[in-house]
Amino acid sequence: MRTRISAIVSALVAVTVFTVGCGATAPKQDETSGKAGGGAATGLRIMVPNTPGGGYDTTARTLARVMEEAGIATGVQVFNLPGAGGTVGLQRTVNERSNGKLAMQMGLGVVGASYTSKSKATLSQTTPIAKLIEEAGAIVVSKDSPYKTIGDLVEAWKKDPSKVTVGGGSSPGGPDHLLPMQLAKTVGIDPKKVNFISYDGGGELLPAILGNKVAFGASGYGEFLDQVESGQVRVLAVTSAEQVGVLKDVPTLKSSGIDLVFTNWRGIVAPPGISEQDRQAWVDVVTRARDSEQWKAECEKRGWSDSFLAGDEFTAYLSEQDKTVADILKQLGLA
Repeated sequence: MRTRISAIVSALVAVTVFTVGCGATAPKQDETSGKAGGGAATGLRIMVPNTPGGGYDTTARTLARVMEEAGIATGVQVFNLPGAGGTVGLQRTVNERSNGKLAMQMGLGVVGASYTSKSKATLSQTTPIAKLIEEAGAIVVSKDSPYKTIGDLVEAWKKDPSKVTVGGGSSPGGPDHLLPMQLAKTVGIDPKKVNFISYDGGGELLPAILGNKVAFGASGYGEFLDQVESGQVRVLAVTSAEQVGVLKDVPTLKSSGIDLVFTNWRGIVAPPGISEQDRQAWVDVVTRARDSEQWKAECEKRGWSDSFLAGDEFTAYLSEQDKTVADILKQLGLA
């Protein structure tokens, strides 16, 4: 089982992409994209397939706000349709065939959930628009947790894995599930003994951490920045290769003696069967938003790493991720 879990994470995080600094210059887009006759696009809607407050929700609402502030689009509506690790929203997206005004915020978690939830709808049925960001994970505890360092947590976890519960904002096969399983394997805990509790997005995970319903949470650190600043939660470690600027006092797992690096990614897809004009309009408005000063500022504020891929490049990347996840989850009996 340990070898299999390691294989999953290695395959998911080792995919090579051309990652550049957040907000780096992309090929210049037509400034009139997104609306016939030029100007700002109108009538766009972004579905979040998880509960409010999680990583997908934060990314989608930030993207919508940047579009508004930069004059790229007006009246962008963001709404939530949670359920089954994101696959309720995925099914809705597939059902909205030819709707060129709708897009869905998604990421690695939806890729895994589409298989572990036995979803009839698949990402291969959607129209890929763009991959936006990558984000490292974080090991998070409540402010009154007895664990002051990642070493404290690991020591207690190794003594009795069943009593140290871990919560994640994704279904089995998603990043918040893979992260603690790989962490367990790295520190010498049998992943089969990990007491993992799945929540439908970071919005549901956060109250569980605050209420000490789990000993610690494993998720993207961007979901907890407000609570870190207010002192409600503490981040024991981040899973990036280097320290994160917005969490400058928080060590990485590697600097704490734990040889593990793990990242997650997020992107946008649209329904199947949309026109090439609508597809290009979405690619254009997302690209222009990503190139804006407002997006650069949000990336710096939230510690997001740009990993932008648009159109055909994202289509190829998503197809590769989909196949890799499907193959490995089938080997594990999770799909």
